[in-house]
Amino acid sequence: MRWPGRATRTREAPPGVSGTARIGRRGAGGADAAYLRRLGPGDVAVIDQVDLDRATATALLEAGVVGVVNAAPSISGRYPNLGPELLVHAGVTLVDDCGAAIFSDLADGTSVRLHDGAVHVGEREVVRGFAQDRDTVADLLEEARGGMAAQLEAFSANTSEFLARERSLLVDGVGVPAVATPMREKKVVVVAGSPGTAEEVRALKGFIREYSPVLIGVGEGADALRDAGHSPAIVLGTVAELDPVVARKARDVVVPADPDGFVTGLPRLQDLGVDPVAFPSSANPEDMALLLAHAHGAALVVAVGFDASLGGFLDRGRSGSIPSTFLTRLRLGPTLVDAPAVLALHHSRVSILTLVMLVLAVLATAVVAALALGAGPSLVLLLETGGRAVAQWATAVFRSVVG
Repeated sequence: MRWPGRATRTREAPPGVSGTARIGRRGAGGADAAYLRRLGPGDVAVIDQVDLDRATATALLEAGVVGVVNAAPSISGRYPNLGPELLVHAGVTLVDDCGAAIFSDLADGTSVRLHDGAVHVGEREVVRGFAQDRDTVADLLEEARGGMAAQLEAFSANTSEFLARERSLLVDGVGVPAVATPMREKKVVVVAGSPGTAEEVRALKGFIREYSPVLIGVGEGADALRDAGHSPAIVLGTVAELDPVVARKARDVVVPADPDGFVTGLPRLQDLGVDPVAFPSSANPEDMALLLAHAHGAALVVAVGFDASLGGFLDRGRSGSIPSTFLTRLRLGPTLVDAPAVLALHHSRVSILTLVMLVLAVLATAVVAALALGAGPSLVLLLETGGRAVAQWATAVFRSVVG
């Protein structure tokens, strides 16, 4: 019962952002695909990743998280990584460099509140880190640009080590597994899972329809192909990355192995009805897929979801992947083309279907005109004359476009 004249108090919400904590693996060095799939709108991601990369940040944004708690520094200063900037510009609260205690002090599924660099459970402060915002991230990135020279020096040393370790693979293709899918003199599209992959796959729909290339899905790239309505002929990735449903439909399944051919988690994949072939190499899975296509004689390899810029190399989150990617691109040479270039060239072309439609439209106009003049010899003569003219015109246009 509300008494007359008595004011009603409204309890103010506590400051900060509230959500459900989702705990990643401690010391995992990053957010793996299985963890990212667990996240949903309103969650607070609790991770342990030094130098938060763009791919992880994009996945967190796509999941709809309202906050990120990082046990490690999201920008260490080694190089200007792009993940933290994406998060803070999207309005996601970033509590940084909390320390490993967050994994023992916080349980998965707990309701938490982030405010002023602290993580609260109810009224209790569980752990305190550093509250990142646009200004702090901008300052740290500016300082990190000074670390580029050291990273390039490390890149040079790592490249020499990788080349010594994988010389026979890069030069002679030793270790590349045999597959049932023929690729010799064919176009091959290799799709890696990364920000923008889904859009690139959708944009390549016309190219795929016209040329029917061999499709290779790498990790979540195979899922992107499936979601776009395509079935990859080959899927490649670690056991943890592969979707068994997609893998069972592929003609070939390839998994990375150590130099002795050992595949982590292989029995689990076989229990799910998938019998893969091993690819022993220290290269990253995306580069394995490129080398696989090249070794099997692909005429053209289109890379989808790859960032070959210097910033992209450094922002991959795996320093060992940089020499792998660099040397793989040198090995493929002119055989390798990135998807944006293919899209630019392919969209500027007049497709064969367009030519056919134009021919039919002109012939239809000729028929209508002939009927208007009256049936009989005039119709036949007009169709013959118009048909020859249209055929000559279409041939000239086709040769100018294709040749």
